[in-house]
Amino acid sequence: MAADIAEQPEGYARLLEGEPAKAIAAVAARVAERRPRHVVFVGRGTSDHAALYAAYLTEIRLGLPVGLASPSAITLYGARPDLAGALVVGVSQSGGSPDLTEVLKVARGSGALTLAVTNNPDSTLARTAELSVDVAAGHERAVAATKTYTAELFALLLLIEGIRNGDGALPAEERTALAKLPGLAEEALAGHGADELAQRYRFASRLVTTGRGYAYPTARETALKLMETSYLPALAFSGADLLHGPLAMTDPDVPVLAIVGTGPGGASMTEVVTRLGERRADVVTVGATDIPGAAGRLAVPAVDERYAPLLDILPLQRLALALALARGEDPDAPRGLKKITSTL
Repeated sequence: MAADIAEQPEGYARLLEGEPAKAIAAVAARVAERRPRHVVFVGRGTSDHAALYAAYLTEIRLGLPVGLASPSAITLYGARPDLAGALVVGVSQSGGSPDLTEVLKVARGSGALTLAVTNNPDSTLARTAELSVDVAAGHERAVAATKTYTAELFALLLLIEGIRNGDGALPAEERTALAKLPGLAEEALAGHGADELAQRYRFASRLVTTGRGYAYPTARETALKLMETSYLPALAFSGADLLHGPLAMTDPDVPVLAIVGTGPGGASMTEVVTRLGERRADVVTVGATDIPGAAGRLAVPAVDERYAPLLDILPLQRLALALALARGEDPDAPRGLKKITSTL
C-alpha cells in the first residue's frame, strides 16, 4: 500500500503526457460530438466515489443533469430504463464486476452512448462499452485501492474538461495548471502529519468524515479506507447533512476529519467546523489554511477546488496506512477482502 501511494505523483504525470492524454482527448471529442442530454454514472466502492466526483464536475462544468445508477435495479429487478440520449459511464478499477457490465449492456441496447473508465482496457466492462478510457495506473499491489482511485479522478477530470472545450483538448491555461499537480502531489505526501495523527486515533472506536461539494467524495473515500484497513467504524456525511441531525452524535470522544478547501464548498464548511467546535468535537481539517475551531490540520497545497480531491486524499491514504499499522493490522491484507469483488 505504501508503494502504491508513493507512485501517485508519477501517475498524474503519466496521464498528462503522451498516449494516455491523447486517448482521453479523443474520447472526449466523440462524447462532445454526440451531445448527450444527461449523464448517468455507475460504480461500486472506491470507484463509486470517483463517479460522485465526476457527477459534481459534470453538473458544474457541463451544466448537464447527472444521475448515479443503481445496478441492482437492472440485475436483481430486471428494470430496463430508457437511456436513449444519455451518456452512461461505468467506473471500475478492474472492469470485472458483472453488475456494472450489465448496466452498460442494457444502456447501450436502449440507445445510450456508453463509456468505461477502467485500469484494465481489456476488461469485460471496456469491451462492452462503445468507448473506453484507460486510467493507466499500472498494477496495484494492495487490496485497498489508492493509486487507481486518483487515476480515475484525474482521467475523469481530463475527460470532462475536454468535453467542455468541445474538441477534447484542454485549454492552454488548464494544461499549465494541471502540469503542476505531480509536484504538488509530492508535496502533499511529504509531511508527517498523517503518521502523528495515527497515534492520536489509535484507540478511537469510531470516526466521522465530512466535506461539501468536490470534497464530499474525499470524505466518503477516506471513511472507506479507514474501515477497510483499520476496521474502524467511520461515517461519512456531507457538511450540510451533518448539521441536519448527525451532529448530535459528535463529542470529544468522536474524532472528525473535515475536508475544507477553497471555493464555495470549503467556505460553506466554516459553519460546520464552528458547530463541531461548540460540541467540543476533536476536529482535524484537511486543507491549505487553518480553520478556527479545529484542533489540527493535515496540510495540502492550495489549488483550484476542482483539483483539490487529487491532493486532499493523499495524506488521508497515508493516515489509513499508518493507523492500520498502529493498531496492529495488516493494511495489505484486509480480512475478508479481495482485489476484485464481483457483485450481481
